[in-house]
Amino acid sequence: MRKADPAGRSVLRRSVVGQRRDVVTGAVLGMAHQTGEALVPVLIGLAIEQGVVRGDFPGLLLWLGALALVYVGLSFSFRRSARAGERASVTAAHQLRVRLTGRVLAPEGGADEGRLPGELASIATEDARRVGAVTMAVIVAVSATAGLVVSAVALLRVSLVLGLLVLLGTPLLLWLGHLLSKPLERRSETEQQRAGRASGVAADLVAGLRVLKGIGAGPAAVARYRRTSRDSLAATLRAARAEAWQSGVVTILTGTFIALVALVGGRLAARGDIGLGELVSSVGLALFLIGPLSEFAWVNAELAQGRASAARIAGILDAPAAVPRDSRRPAAVPRATEGRLRLRGLSHATLRRVDLDVAPGETVGVAVTDPADAVALLRCLGRRADPDEGAVELDGAELTALALTDARAAILVAEHDADLFDGTLLENVTAVVPAVAGARSPVTVADALAASGADEVARALPDGTATAVTARGRSLSGGQRQRVALARALAADPPVLVVHEPATAVDAVTEVRIAAGIRDLRRERTTVIVTNSPALLAATDRVVLLETGRVTADGPHDRLARDNAAYRTAVLT
Repeated sequence: MRKADPAGRSVLRRSVVGQRRDVVTGAVLGMAHQTGEALVPVLIGLAIEQGVVRGDFPGLLLWLGALALVYVGLSFSFRRSARAGERASVTAAHQLRVRLTGRVLAPEGGADEGRLPGELASIATEDARRVGAVTMAVIVAVSATAGLVVSAVALLRVSLVLGLLVLLGTPLLLWLGHLLSKPLERRSETEQQRAGRASGVAADLVAGLRVLKGIGAGPAAVARYRRTSRDSLAATLRAARAEAWQSGVVTILTGTFIALVALVGGRLAARGDIGLGELVSSVGLALFLIGPLSEFAWVNAELAQGRASAARIAGILDAPAAVPRDSRRPAAVPRATEGRLRLRGLSHATLRRVDLDVAPGETVGVAVTDPADAVALLRCLGRRADPDEGAVELDGAELTALALTDARAAILVAEHDADLFDGTLLENVTAVVPAVAGARSPVTVADALAASGADEVARALPDGTATAVTARGRSLSGGQRQRVALARALAADPPVLVVHEPATAVDAVTEVRIAAGIRDLRRERTTVIVTNSPALLAATDRVVLLETGRVTADGPHDRLARDNAAYRTAVLT
């Protein structure tokens, strides 16, 4: 956390400065409220001095009228200050969520590396809320400071000793409160990390619940979540104990300080150095001080938690990009992309100097002996990562020379585990528009549904393509989700389509139909099918075999299956 502190402070500062209008409004009105609260015991003392000690009834009525006006003012200012503070807090948290969402979804990627979706959701909700609450803490801190200053000035007018006691004792008390918040800050960071991890594990388990039940892995998944949840609970209890310990100690110190002020005031009254009204004002001010000092204890706790959350948010906002941002003027994608794809000496992760040429309109299958090779290839083709060596070229231009959005529009990589979204089946299929600007795609929705076998899915649903699909497609089976996701990729009709294992969750008959559908629908468009499925590979123009990160075979599926032992092992075993 120490390394993230500067970035965390920047997040806090930007959140507060971004809401400066509401923060200033809330602080000014809060100061007015605290000033009015501090004046209440002073006015009561003056009323007692005039009406009781001197017997001045008109003077008593005058001070009581002033007291009534102060009460009206402090009530109004409190409500308006609280409203401005809440608005600043909620707005700051919302803007942070927007920034976090934008960073996670940014084309250059990198923000979600090493983080589960549930953890990202926890940061975007709870951590953003805690950072937003810092704006309210600033308002409360400024308001409480005004109350302390007015109280100190009033006590100085009553007695120099009382005034100095408050002026010197308050900073010492605040410093001690700041020191006591340090353990809470550390434990709050751990608490949020463990809670985010638990949320991430829970989200993953829920997403794969059907698969876990199918393979009988439910007990192991429950045991895993139980361990993670217990770690989160332990961290939360440690943070709660730290907060309780801090609050308790600060309360004891505050009570001792207030008792000291009251004791000194009482001794001064006993000696006759101050009058009855001044004694009442002094005791009232001493009791009033409990409020501002308690608020400072709350402010310290909020700042401690806000700093910890800001560091976690900064970790996402400042995460290094998976691929460089477009720092130079990108080359334009040709208006009519031919779809000529070339891999030249490509090395990345497990890939070692891969050379591959795909002609425009050709359908090429890629079989692998190691799934990691497929992952590395897909990341480079989709420009989720740039090659360590070599290049990926589209129509003679390196992908790194193109804008990220243009490169990904020209080469669409359809992952086998692509998610569906909340909406109808038709809305999921038509979610991606044709990527080539100004072009009208010859592929219709009906064509895409038929080629992917998703038309059978639609016919099996109660409302056909108008049937609502729940988030991540959980209302569909695995095979149905896979066919709808493939239909979406086919409907996009990109110049180059890369599909990864599009038929692992369907039966053999449907798999053969999908293979024929992709071949026919993409006949004049460049297509790369990364799969070890014999049915899909048989429908391609040719197949290349990636073995130990290198291309070791290239040819038609039938010939490779007959002559290449490594290919037979990878595809037919």
